[in-house]
Amino acid sequence: MWSLKSWHGRFLRPQSAQRLRHYSGWCDAVEGNTTFYATPSRATVESWAAQTDPDFRLVVKLPKEITHERRLVDTDEPLRAFLHAIEPLGPRTHALWIQLPGSFTPADLGALRLFLRRLPAAYRCAVEVRDPAFFTEPRAAEALERALDGAEWVPFDTTSFFRSPPTSAAEREAWTKKPRMPLRTRALTEFPIVRYLGRDATDTTVEGWQRWVEITAGWLREGRSPTVFVHTPDNADAPALARRFHDEVRAKVPGLRPLPEPASVPAPEEPLTLF
Repeated sequence: MWSLKSWHGRFLRPQSAQRLRHYSGWCDAVEGNTTFYATPSRATVESWAAQTDPDFRLVVKLPKEITHERRLVDTDEPLRAFLHAIEPLGPRTHALWIQLPGSFTPADLGALRLFLRRLPAAYRCAVEVRDPAFFTEPRAAEALERALDGAEWVPFDTTSFFRSPPTSAAEREAWTKKPRMPLRTRALTEFPIVRYLGRDATDTTVEGWQRWVEITAGWLREGRSPTVFVHTPDNADAPALARRFHDEVRAKVPGLRPLPEPASVPAPEEPLTLF
């Protein structure tokens, strides 16, 4: 996700075809959520690679055909097409993001285990589960960790968001769509990935991520290389909030590399009107 309408003129150059390039001036990683809905053309992916440096991180979500429709079974053809399409990203593919539906339960772990074993070893994998049993039942959590066998478990922290009732249209919409996930803060690999959902109010969002500032700083001190994605209900300020989170972590780990300095975004030459 690197192009919202509300970002144009703030974080991205208006009407530019190089939106990912402008985004990469603000943040050094992105969730490749668009690939969930359809496998992109190889030419499209080549353009993503051309717009970013080799050390830029894309966490690329597997298509829903693989994860939700086929539920990781009989996926050779769509998986082959997907891996061929994203090949031009090269080292930019930080991880294959396997987001599973809430209906994927501990009883389905056999399919996950076999699927992960069939993936090319060149790809790092990160799995997001949404059945509460994985978080609340120790045996289910242990079984999932065994099935992951070197893949990362991605927590989606929505605890701050669901702490109090929604107060805006964007929050009310997210209230009905986002999963109420129990908190998980344990990393399994050298490359933990965290997804965090805050609120419209910046102060509330910042307050809610303080635990992640401490955890992320701790991971860095351990020699891990974490990636943290910051969301709010409308994501209007997400790039700026991500930079603020990074600054707070860097204050605790001064050796952390700074994010790139974003280029100024010029205003449109003419006012945008309805007519």
